[in-house]
Amino acid sequence: MASTDMTKGSIMKELVNYAVPLVLGSLFQLAYNAVDSIIAGRFIGPEALAATGMAGPVMNILILGISGLAIGAGVIMSSFFGAKDYKMLSKELSTLLGSGLVFSVSAALLGIFFAQPLLRVLNVPSEVLDMTVQYLRIIFIGLPFTCFYNALSQAMKSVGDSKTPLKFLAASSVLNCVLDLVLIGLLGFGIICSAVTTIVAQAVSALLCFVYIEKRIPLLSFNGFSIDRSLLKTTLSYGSVTALQQACQPVGKLLIQSSVNTLGVAVIAAYNAVTRVDDFAFTPEQSISHAMTTFCAQNRGAKNMNRVRDGFRKGLLLEFFYFIVIGTVVFIFNKLIMSLFVSGDEAVTVITEGHKYLSTMAFFYIFPAFTNGIQGFFRGMGNMKVTLLCTFIQTSFRVIFTFILVPLYGIHGIAYACAIGWSMMLLFEVPYYFHSRKRMGLCP
Repeated sequence: MASTDMTKGSIMKELVNYAVPLVLGSLFQLAYNAVDSIIAGRFIGPEALAATGMAGPVMNILILGISGLAIGAGVIMSSFFGAKDYKMLSKELSTLLGSGLVFSVSAALLGIFFAQPLLRVLNVPSEVLDMTVQYLRIIFIGLPFTCFYNALSQAMKSVGDSKTPLKFLAASSVLNCVLDLVLIGLLGFGIICSAVTTIVAQAVSALLCFVYIEKRIPLLSFNGFSIDRSLLKTTLSYGSVTALQQACQPVGKLLIQSSVNTLGVAVIAAYNAVTRVDDFAFTPEQSISHAMTTFCAQNRGAKNMNRVRDGFRKGLLLEFFYFIVIGTVVFIFNKLIMSLFVSGDEAVTVITEGHKYLSTMAFFYIFPAFTNGIQGFFRGMGNMKVTLLCTFIQTSFRVIFTFILVPLYGIHGIAYACAIGWSMMLLFEVPYYFHSRKRMGLCP
C-alpha cells in the first residue's frame, strides 16, 4: 500500500519526506508555466507574453477554486486515514470527484461565454484582446482535467503519498515543454497551441493518477462519481471555504492586473515575467504548508495533539529555510532570470522594470513563508474560516495599496503593497494562534 502514516516517527523527517516531493512538484508545475511564457515571449512576441499574463489571473480564479475544494476534502480524507476509517475515506473521494465534475463543467461553460466581456472590463489593450480571449477559452475547456488531477493527487497526498503525484506531474511537465518547443518554437504555431499543450499535459497527469490508484492504492478505490449527501455537506463546509480562500488571491491579482494593464504592453509583459518568478517563491512555500496540513490533520484524527504542536513549529523552520534559499537566488540573479523571457527592442524596458521589482521582493518573501505555514496549521486543525479571513485581510490591503502605489512607482509599488498585506495578515494570525491554543488542545 503506497501510503505513509504521519502519526508516528521523527516529525522533521516526516515533514521533509512529505514536503520535498510537493516542493519539487510545484517547481515542475511552475517550470512548464514559465516555459509557456518564455516560448510565447521569445517565439511569438511580447504581445503573447502579455496575453498569457493577463489571462493568468482569470483562469487561476477557477483553477485555484478547484484546488481549494480538493485541499478541503484532503483534510477530511487525512482525518479518516489517521483514524483508520478507510470506508469513509473512499466515500469522501467519490463525493469529491462527483461534486468537482459538476463544478468544473459549469465553470468551464461560464468562463467560455464570459471571457471576452470580462477581459474588456479589466482594461485589456485592444491589440492583444482577441489573442487573450482565444487562449483563455481553450484553457477553460481543460478545467475538468484539472479537477480530476487535483482530486486524485490530493487523495494520494492525504494518505501520505506525495512522491507519486510528483512523478506524474514531472512527466506531464516534460511533455508540455516538448510539445511547446516543437509546435511553437520549431513549427511556428501561435498562442492557441500553447493552451492546447497545457490541456494535454493536464489530461495525461489525471489519467496517470487514476491508473495508479486503481492498481496500487486499493483503500482509495472509489465508487465512480457517487455523492454521499452527508459527506457532501462536510466537504462543502471545508472545501468551499478553502476554495474561496484559494480564489481570493487570484481575485486580488485580477484587480492588480487591471491596474497594471494601464501601463502599456512592455510593462504588462514585465509584470507577467516577475509573477512567474514570484510563483517560484510562493508555491513551494504553499507546498510546505500543505505538508503541515496533512501532518496536523492525521495527528488530529489520531488525537495526538502534542505531535501537532511540535509539527507546527518544525514546519515553520522549513518555511524559513526555503525563504533564505529563494530570496538569495532571486536577489542575485534577477536580471539574468528576466532576460530569459524577452528578446528584441522592448527587452531593455522589460528587464529594467522586472529588476526593480524583484530586487525588493526578494527580501519580502519571508512574509508569505510564515503566513503560509500558519495557514497550513489552521487548515490541518479544521479551522477553515480563519484561513479565509486572513487571506481576505491580506488581499484587501494588497489591492488597496496597489492602486495607491502603482500610479507613483509602477509595478515596483506592487512589491511594497504585497509586504503591507502580508504584515496585516500576520498581525491577525499570530495573536489568534496564541489566543486559541488552549481551545485546540495545544497547551502543554
